[in-house]
Amino acid sequence: MEQLPDSVDLDIFERRIGAALRTIRQVRGCSLHGALDVFTERYEVLRREQPDRFRLTREEYSEGVYT
Repeated sequence: MEQLPDSVDLDIFERRIGAALRTIRQVRGCSLHGALDVFTERYEVLRREQPDRFRLTREEYSEGVYT
C-alpha cells in the first residue's frame, strides 16, 4: 500500500472516518469509493497489528456508520 500520512492512522484510531477519507482522497486523488476501499484495508491492518490502540470494539466502531 502506498504510504499514507500518519494522520490517517490517527483518524482511524479515533473514529474520525470523514477526516481519514478526505485525506485519503487528497493524497490518492481517488473517488469516495476508492477512498473507502483504502480506508477499509488500512483499518483491517491496524486492527490486526495494533488492536490495543482502538478504544471501541469492531461492532461499536461501525455502529451507526452505515445507517
